[in-house]
Amino acid sequence: MSVLTAIRLAARPNAAFASLGLFWGCWAGYVPVVKGGLGVSDGTFGLLLLGSACGLVSAMWIAPRTDKALGARAMQVLASCFALAWLLPTLAPVPAMFFLALVVVGLCSGLLDVTMNSRVSELEAQTGRSLMNGAHGMFSVGYTVGALYAGVMREAGQMPVVALMGVALFVLVVMVPQMRQAPHVVPHPEHGRGAYPLVPILLCGGVVLAAFMTEAATEAWSALHIERTLGGRAAEGALGPGMLGLTMSVGRFGGQVVAERLREVTVVLIASATAAVGAVIAAWAPNPEVAYVGFGLFGLGVSVIGPMGLALVGKMVPPHFRTEAISRAAVLGFSGFFFAPVFMGLVSQAAGLRWAFTLVAVLVALAAPLALTLGRRPVSQPA
Repeated sequence: MSVLTAIRLAARPNAAFASLGLFWGCWAGYVPVVKGGLGVSDGTFGLLLLGSACGLVSAMWIAPRTDKALGARAMQVLASCFALAWLLPTLAPVPAMFFLALVVVGLCSGLLDVTMNSRVSELEAQTGRSLMNGAHGMFSVGYTVGALYAGVMREAGQMPVVALMGVALFVLVVMVPQMRQAPHVVPHPEHGRGAYPLVPILLCGGVVLAAFMTEAATEAWSALHIERTLGGRAAEGALGPGMLGLTMSVGRFGGQVVAERLREVTVVLIASATAAVGAVIAAWAPNPEVAYVGFGLFGLGVSVIGPMGLALVGKMVPPHFRTEAISRAAVLGFSGFFFAPVFMGLVSQAAGLRWAFTLVAVLVALAAPLALTLGRRPVSQPA
């Protein structure tokens, strides 16, 4: 199946994925500006970024019920709330209000994330096709465009609130109307739900955690690494997350093709090794150009690990557990957003960003043993 066919089959959730990416990419490009405006240290800024992680993880527990309550318009409503929520942290005058604003952003982001991933998993079960990498590729496209847009806006002297307001207007007017899609309802078995699939949820969640924690760390700190460690300009700094988003787009669309031919476990093993090598290159780069190569390799590798983990949990549990299982695996994965800001901030403050990105390489490599364990488990039958 071609990449274009996969994108077409999941067109409605793909609009949500692209919208989510636009905001996070624009935000990543503006991180140095936001941090400078708050006037806080690396460690304190890392702690403040926990606000979005708090909201994200909280959302995972209520996402299945929220999705059910909103029905066909779930993605539309949640994407609209997410777009408007992004204006809050850009208007926060003090660190405490900034933290609370990020909690709201994280909550809206998490609810939308679980809903759109569940829609893609449902479509995979209905069509018998692998669609998750293509969907996450649309996130990366949005992320890349958002990061490059942030670089242009920063060079033009525009403040974060202006840039994010532009993204919000585009999403609300152009993207949200395309997202209406009713969930596929799977009836419960006649003799109860059966045993809770805890083991596959934990294993797949661990794979997603290794990917999302290192991805979040690189998204938030790559611009600072290029500007502060390597002496790059504002546009060069924004190109760090831009390069990450670009190569993640390529990796995920390539992963969409590869997933039709290779086992998910094999793909994860190759991807984790590639990502680890890229993180080491970026960590010890002598200039921004070499760092771009490292972030590019990291993006290619890490791009497919998270989507493979979420796709696997959708396949390894009974159909009536699918949305709940994806939500729980996402809880584990998005808990990386708890650890990544603190991890990067504290290590950076103690030893510098070079060592922080070296540890990123170690963490992303941990996806490999989890994938090997998953490879020995059976796959559930689709509904």
